[in-house]
Amino acid sequence: MKTIRDTCIEFFQNEDTRKDVKEIMKPLVNIVYNEIYLYLWLLCFYNLFLFFIILAILVLLLRLSNQLRKFSINNCQ
Repeated sequence: MKTIRDTCIEFFQNEDTRKDVKEIMKPLVNIVYNEIYLYLWLLCFYNLFLFFIILAILVLLLRLSNQLRKFSINNCQ
């Protein structure tokens, strides 16, 4: 008895079958992409914004650390 996996592998061995499946899937993929591309762009912009915010926080923390180090050195003398 063949498993579902083996049956699917046999089904997709034929090049014509693969082409037909690709042709059937193209409109479906296009419709899905058209529905979600705005959300994908928003996600990309959110990630860029988050990266720059984290980078700015890191720079501010480094500056604060530098100032605290200078302050502690001046107080010890």
